[in-house]
Amino acid sequence: MRINFIGLFFLLVSHSAFSAAKIEQWQTAQGSSVLFVETTGLPMVDIQVVFDAGSARDGKQQGIASLTSALLDTGAGEWNADDIAQRFESVGAQFGADASIDTASVSLRSLTETKLLNKALQTMQVILSQPNFNKNDFQREKNRTLAGLKHREESPGAIAGIEFFKSLYKDHPYAHPTGGNIESVSNFSEDDIKTFYQQYYVAKNAMVVIVGDMSKKQAMATAETLVSNLKAGSKPDALPKVNFTSSGSTKHIDFPSTQTHVLAGLIGMNRKDPNYFDFYVGNHILGGSGLVSQLFIEVREKKGLAYSASSHFSPMLKKGPFIMSLQTRNDQTEQAVDIMQKTLENFVKNGPTEKALVAAKKNITGGFAMRFDTNSKLSNYAAMIGFYQMPLNYLDVFQKKIEAVTVDSIRKAFKKRINPENIHTITVGGKK
Repeated sequence: MRINFIGLFFLLVSHSAFSAAKIEQWQTAQGSSVLFVETTGLPMVDIQVVFDAGSARDGKQQGIASLTSALLDTGAGEWNADDIAQRFESVGAQFGADASIDTASVSLRSLTETKLLNKALQTMQVILSQPNFNKNDFQREKNRTLAGLKHREESPGAIAGIEFFKSLYKDHPYAHPTGGNIESVSNFSEDDIKTFYQQYYVAKNAMVVIVGDMSKKQAMATAETLVSNLKAGSKPDALPKVNFTSSGSTKHIDFPSTQTHVLAGLIGMNRKDPNYFDFYVGNHILGGSGLVSQLFIEVREKKGLAYSASSHFSPMLKKGPFIMSLQTRNDQTEQAVDIMQKTLENFVKNGPTEKALVAAKKNITGGFAMRFDTNSKLSNYAAMIGFYQMPLNYLDVFQKKIEAVTVDSIRKAFKKRINPENIHTITVGGKK
C-alpha cells in the first residue's frame, strides 16, 4: 500500500520544486564520491550507488557484469531473496539493480520517516557489502540469463544491434552486448561472479547519489552507512581509446521475417565532447524529434517506406555511437536505406534551416523542466553528471548552451565528424 502512496506523491510534485536544484558534492571516509540534492515538500528520497562496473569491464568473460548485478538481491547476509523483498515491502521501499555498458548500479526509493528509512538503508547496505552468490541462486539466474540469450537469437532487432556494435567497435570493450553471449555465460561459475564483485564493488569505485527531503547532515550519514562495509579497493584502469574506422561497411544477415531491421551509423561522441550541444540539437532536427524530424519526413511521410525512421547519439565514457534506424519491408530495404543515406548526406552538407533550428530549440527548452520533475529523474541526471564528471551546474546552463547553437555550428560539427562515406550499415531480414 505504501508503494501506491509513493506513486501518488510523485505525481503531485511541482516543476518549481526542482527549478533551482543545487548539487553538492563530497567524498566519504572510504573514498566514495557523493552527490546530493536536497528537495522539500515530500518525505521521500531516491538513492543510487553507481560503480564503474558495466559490461565494458567484462574482459573476456562477456556478460559477467550483467549477471553479477542480477544476483545482488537474490541473497545477502542471512536473508534470501524472499526475505529481502519482504523487508523492502514492509517499509514501502523500492529497490533495483541494473548494469549498462559503462556502469552497474543499485537504487532505492524510500520514505524518509526515520524508522522506515533506516530499515531500507540497512537492507541496501547488506546487499551491497554481503551478497551471498550461493550456488543455487547462481545457477537459477544463470539459466534464466541463458534462456534470455537464446530468445535474443530470435529477434532481428537484437541481432542487428549486436552486429552493429561489433562493426563499429571491433575489439574495444564496447563491442559486445551487455548480456554477453551463450558461450561465455555457459562457462561462468559462482567464483567468477565473486571475483568480479570483489574487484569492482569497492568504495573507491563507488559513487553515491542522494536526492530527497533530508538535510546535508543526514545525507552525509546515509552515504557513510551505505559504503562503510565495502572494501576500499581502487578505481579500475581507464578504458582504451575508441579508434575511428576510415571507411564504412555494409552487412546483410538473412532472417526469416517479412520486415528488415536497419541500423546505420558510426562512432559519435563522449559525454564531454566540445560539440555535444551542436550534435544534440542537430540530431533533434535530423532524426530525434519524431514526426517532424527530417528522416521521418523523407522515409515515412514522403515515401511510406517505414513506420518510423530516427537517429540518436549515445554518448558514453568513451565515444559512443551515432545511430540511424528504421524497419521496412524486405523488398523496400534498398530504397529505404538509400533515402536514409541521402538525407544524412544533405544534412551534413547543408545543415538545418534557420526555421528548423528555432523550432528545435523551442521544443527542447520548452520540455526541459519535465526531464527532472521528480526525485527519480533528478537522481538519474545527478548520477550522469557525477559519473561522467560533468560540471555540477550542468542543469543550470543546459538551456543557455542550447540557445547558443547556430546553423553554422551544427553544420561545422557534422561535417567534421559525421562522414557519410564512413557509415556502417547492418540489415537483418528476409531475402527480397
